Amino acid sequence: MSAGLKSKLHLKADPTLGDFQKYVADMVKERGFDKETVPEIFMLFLEECGEMAKAARKTQDIKFDSNSKTPHLDHEIADVFIYLLDICNQFDIDLEKAFRDKEEINMVRSWQ
Repeated sequence: MSAGLKSKLHLKADPTLGDFQKYVADMVKERGFDKETVPEIFMLFLEECGEMAKAARKTQDIKFDSNSKTPHLDHEIADVFIYLLDICNQFDIDLEKAFRDKEEINMVRSWQ
């Protein structure tokens, strides 16, 4: 998308997980990220996981470099979610279905 052009992306007020997944697919195309490879997306995902961990660490009074920028935990979690949905889209995985299928397995497991 060129600078100055208005985005055509829209996420409804009460989105389902599938709506988020579709939004990310459209966003990736609109912003020109649709040529990224699966390994590139995984590296970006892991980078965002690290940033999320750093932001979470700062909320727990664990030592950190005071000169580093103060990340917003909620923003970092959102970035991780975006990349997770992008990865699901790359593999044609319906994350809601995968979640429900996996929970059916977990519900009958014995947790010690």
